[in-house]
Amino acid sequence: MATKAASSSKINSEDPKTDGKSPTNDTPITEEDLKQKETPINVSDVLRLKKSTKDYLIETDDNVYKIDFIHFRIRDMKTNKVLFEVQREPDDDEAMDEMDSSAGRFVQYRFPPSFLKLKQVGALVGFKVGDREVKSFRMIERHFFRDQLIKSFDFDFGFCPPNSTNSIEHIYDMPTMDSKQIKEMIEHPYETKSDSFYFVDNQLIMHKKATYAFDLD
Repeated sequence: MATKAASSSKINSEDPKTDGKSPTNDTPITEEDLKQKETPINVSDVLRLKKSTKDYLIETDDNVYKIDFIHFRIRDMKTNKVLFEVQREPDDDEAMDEMDSSAGRFVQYRFPPSFLKLKQVGALVGFKVGDREVKSFRMIERHFFRDQLIKSFDFDFGFCPPNSTNSIEHIYDMPTMDSKQIKEMIEHPYETKSDSFYFVDNQLIMHKKATYAFDLD
């Protein structure tokens, strides 16, 4: 198993990694616009979204690299306490996927209110790759509360050999929020949402969604 670690990087319109020019990335785009786009959805496209998506921008069949996530863990980097963890065999969800196209693509998380005051968390993911090499695997993750962007993260998985099992821990620098916003997020469970967009060679191949509640005792 290849193991890597990566810290979050700030995304802005001047960063060449966004693969676009400032005026382009500053121009809003809607979910409907992207669904009708004739060319593949790229990094610059999703950075122009101003709110969380209601549906998925891509079908599960578009994951032609057969990337399959099999392990996920969230921990507090300061205390090393594990806050959430799930692990499965690669074929566990096969039957479910046939019945529900959103299976494996949507998660509801529940955390204690103290989660919103953490400074840094680590999110470890383990995944398998099919029989095609993945030259440039990258994730853009955007977190919203009531359609207000809280923070955008950019992680690079790098090169992944064919038929390999890999793991990488992303280090999230948590956004600083005032007490009023924290109170609102606690009182309105699952109105905090995230979109995770996965790209290979700047082409969207996977889209995962999550909602969050901060009411766990």
